[in-house]
Order: sequence, then structure tokens, then C-alpha cells
Amino acid sequence: MYTQFYGLRERPFSITPDPRYLYMSQRHADGLAHLIYGISQSGGFIQLTGEVGTGKTTLVRSLFEQLPNEADLAVILNPELTTQDFLIAICEELNLESPTHCSPKVLVDQINKYLLEAHARGRRTVLIVDEAQNLGTDVLEQVRLLTNLETPQQKLLQIILIGQPELREILSREDMRQLAQRVTGRYHLEPLGSEDTSKYINHRMKVAGASDGIFLPAAIREIYRSSKGVPRLINVISDRALLAGYSLDKTNIDKHLVRRAAAEVYGKNIVSQWQRWFVTLLAVGGVALLALGLGQWFLTKYDISLEPHSAVEVETSDLAFSTEAIEVIAVEDFEVPETTLLGLEDYLLDSSISKDINTDLKTPNTPFLSRIP
Repeated sequence: MYTQFYGLRERPFSITPDPRYLYMSQRHADGLAHLIYGISQSGGFIQLTGEVGTGKTTLVRSLFEQLPNEADLAVILNPELTTQDFLIAICEELNLESPTHCSPKVLVDQINKYLLEAHARGRRTVLIVDEAQNLGTDVLEQVRLLTNLETPQQKLLQIILIGQPELREILSREDMRQLAQRVTGRYHLEPLGSEDTSKYINHRMKVAGASDGIFLPAAIREIYRSSKGVPRLINVISDRALLAGYSLDKTNIDKHLVRRAAAEVYGKNIVSQWQRWFVTLLAVGGVALLALGLGQWFLTKYDISLEPHSAVEVETSDLAFSTEAIEVIAVEDFEVPETTLLGLEDYLLDSSISKDINTDLKTPNTPFLSRIP
């Protein structure tokens, strides 16, 4: 593989979470602080959301390392369960007996008994639900009811809901307002910015044993553009770029290798910024030329002149709609086809316009407007 070629001890962009490769950007640090603060409040819900691959799982693993020793964890990774199966999964995580045929009430009583005993021993229990946007409405209601388990001083169960942005939409619904009111901490994890993307790539390369400069600055900018700052996509594209560089015997990764790697990841060619601008300019220019050609054809076909015409004043004192002089464009130089004149004649007759004007219209090139009395 490419590790020996680039002087690496191991692959730096494996998508498997590894605490050694953790890059704590400011956004991740803020998210971790929100989680720790929420847990310190002893009760309610903590909500962590983010797009796929933004590092939610990595953040939670960091949280595990900072939890107090007296905390017991129950982690539900697959929440697409019925209410009963969800409660059974919690019991299994807490090493409790969970008969498959018992009712939800029996399971809740078992969990409550465990929490009271743990509290008496000075232990705290934290339930983490990953992919929480997949929880059914009935399961979410059961999760809310679990927070009712409490002593006069504090809640017995701390719940962390981790999910994609859809989780925020679910909890904002009217029927979820009771659960949403119990959320004591919320944080949405955004993708990395361009500067953090550069630091992220260099950090992982350094941990893997690489020297600086394998990824050229232009290549890193291309990775950011292609991945939009999503860490998982950064890993996949960077890994493919290193493989492509190895196969072509390239000691440095440039933007062309990155573009090739991104095309493999997305299954389509990646168009650069200037190429998109060029295509846009060609499209705009083509439309402009087409419009110009159509305009020229129209003017030629109907023998229309673009030269300005003279203007004459016509007295309109006898007209009902105005007592002022109006300016009318003369049409001496405008040749009207015979068929057009005949059609206009019918219109004038239907409109009860003077037959004198109608008679003038039968002769082409007649300045009929100037003959209006």
C-alpha cells in the first residue's frame, strides 16, 4: 500500500474512530463543552445534531473520556425499535434481566429500581441514543417518561439524544413540546471551515508519521471544496488521493490527484470553479448571440428600419378624451403590407371610425394618422 511509499506508519485517514487522531476544532470543543455542561445539570435531555460524517460519534467518544468515574453508561446504537424492545435494550445495557414477554411497565419498574439503587451508591446513569431521528413517536414518549424517574433532589437518568438535523425538526413539532421543554442543552455540529480542514489533514498526517508538505496547499483547498468540510468525506477523498499518488509515483498530492479521487468517491467527474464559470459564460454568450440573430432576422423579414421618425403635432380639441395637443408618430416611411391594411380596415369599421380614414388606408404609404380631423 501507499503507507511505506509516503513514510507512514499507518493509514492516516481511516474512517474508524481513533482517539489518537482526534482533531478538536473550535466547533467540536464548543459542542463538547455543551455536552459536559448538560450532564452536570443532572437531568433532562441533551441534544446533539449534525450532518452525517461531521464528527458526532467522535465527539461522544471524547465525552466518554471526560465523564466522572461514578457514571454508568447505556448506549443505544439502533433506535429503530418498538417501545418494548427499546426498554429491553436499556435493561441489557445496564446488565439487568429483561424477560422478552414482560410488559413495558415491568421493564420500566426494573429500570427505576436499578436507578434508585445506583443513586444510593453514589452512581449516576447516562443513556446515549444514537441516530435518534429514527425514534418513533411512541418511543420518544417513553423516553420522555423515563426522565420522570427522580428523587426529590434530582433526576435519576441523564439522556443524550444524538441525531441528524431531522431530529431538530421532530422535536420542534407541537406534539413533541413536552419533550422539547426538558432539553437542557442543545448543540448543532457544523462542518469544518477551510482553515480547520487544512489543520485537520496535517494533524492526521503527522500522527501517522508523515513529514509536512505531502498535500500541497492547492490540493487541500480542493479537498475542502469537494468535501464541503465534512470530516468523513475529507478522510475518504484524502485516502483515495494518496492511493492515486502512489499508483502514479507522485511524492506530492496536487489538486489534480484530489479531483481524480473525488470523482471516484462521488462516481462522477468533479468540475473546477473556473470550468463552471467558463461554461456559464459560454451559455450566457450563446443566448445573447441567439437573441441578436433572431432580432436581425425579424428586422430583415419585415423590412423594419431602426432610424428615428419625425413627429407632428395633431390638434385634438374635437376629441372627447383630451383638449390638449398630443404628439403622434408619422408613418410616411413605414410600408404596411396590403393584407395588414385590410385587417386594420375591418378593425376600424368595427370601431365606427370615419370612412374617410378608412378610404385613405386602402392606399399604401398613406399617412393616415396625420389626416385625422
